[in-house]
Amino acid sequence: MLSLVASIAGLPTIVLIGAAIMGWVRIWAAVGIAAAVVGVALTLACIIRRDQRILSEIVRRLAADEPEPGVSMRAGPILMENLGREIDHLARRVAPRAALVEQLRRTDTLILDRLPDPLIVLAGDRSVRRANKAAHAAYGDDMAAVLRHPELRSAIDRTFVSGTVQTAELTLPVPVERDVHASVVPMDPRLVDGGRAIVVLSDRTRERMVERMRADFVANVSHELRTPLTSLIGFVETLQGPASDDPISQKKFLGIMAEQGAGMNRLIDDLLSLSRIELTEHQSPSDAVDLKDLIVGIVAGFEPRLMQRKTKVDSKFEEALPFIIGDTDQIAQVMQNLLDNALKYGRDGGVIELVVDRAQPGGRWPARAGVVIAVADQGAGIPRDHIPRLTERFYRVDKGRSRAVGGTGLGLAIVKHIVNRHRGQMSIESEVGVGTKVSVWLPLSQPGAVSRVLQ
Repeated sequence: MLSLVASIAGLPTIVLIGAAIMGWVRIWAAVGIAAAVVGVALTLACIIRRDQRILSEIVRRLAADEPEPGVSMRAGPILMENLGREIDHLARRVAPRAALVEQLRRTDTLILDRLPDPLIVLAGDRSVRRANKAAHAAYGDDMAAVLRHPELRSAIDRTFVSGTVQTAELTLPVPVERDVHASVVPMDPRLVDGGRAIVVLSDRTRERMVERMRADFVANVSHELRTPLTSLIGFVETLQGPASDDPISQKKFLGIMAEQGAGMNRLIDDLLSLSRIELTEHQSPSDAVDLKDLIVGIVAGFEPRLMQRKTKVDSKFEEALPFIIGDTDQIAQVMQNLLDNALKYGRDGGVIELVVDRAQPGGRWPARAGVVIAVADQGAGIPRDHIPRLTERFYRVDKGRSRAVGGTGLGLAIVKHIVNRHRGQMSIESEVGVGTKVSVWLPLSQPGAVSRVLQ
């Protein structure tokens, strides 16, 4: 302000002082005129500064694409009225363009969010500018770790250097193993938000899993079905030959054949079930599961077999047991397999302990909130060196006993893959002569999901 007043009143004041010194003007007259000049300069300076503030605000609004950036205020510029009017006209011409740009930006964001594949927009410094809903759902807090994957990082660097589309094949080990095809697409010109490249992550886990399962299915089924099929063929030949006129032998052999056929049917059912689970293992479930009601119903379904073996189930539930996020059918399958194993390999007249409660912090389970389902039998137990392999397909500690009780060797493998899909954990403890305990930890529902407490 002072510099502006000095620039306006400086020269006239100096002239008046010189005239007074030369005696051309009386001193008191020179002082009065100088004071008037300074007052006029001060007034002009205030008006100019006011006009500057008004025009600066107009330009700021225009640069920020704010609505109605023109001179729509009560007091407009005075000395710079023409300049203000021109800026106002410019702002009114730019406003529709700014509105169109904003609409295009919203449309761009909406399109990205509606795309089914995870998509991440990168700035020129390789930082994440934004990501669509599919990317947040698939990777969440692990997105930065995914972008640091050596193969993907290399593809991003090649894209920024060459300006061409680059691809990479990734294997992400956590939370479950996934095969991902990554495409890095350069943006020239850059996007509205400054994005210089787009990373598209296509999950190929299902396709790769199908390929592997086809090979595994043929190998496993051919091996597991060879023995019962050989037995069936032998019995058929016997019935067609030596036992064709022996009703007692026919009845005996037909009973064995029925058991063999039922065993093969169970094996095929378990294999198909395991295949379906593996196909969706990389996709987290999203339904709310009422554990208490579900487990009570499953235990009730075991009553006839429990009575036959004179075995009881001692169930203990936490009173305020919350919901979990999961797949109801698959959680039911976990419970059926665990109870089935406890019944098959437990002792007659024993007790199966079933405990469902919240996981205690600081133990072997993850630190976040979860529920632990534990099923313990009073059977013969399992030697320690066999425990690490119990979740392998077709692994049996005692093959003869397993087949005798109708086991397929796939029960715990199915449990393991279901637990993996639910982002949970599984633990097996056993002591020879005491029994076996299988525990499954499952995470609680996320914030915003169902939070009703079971009564």
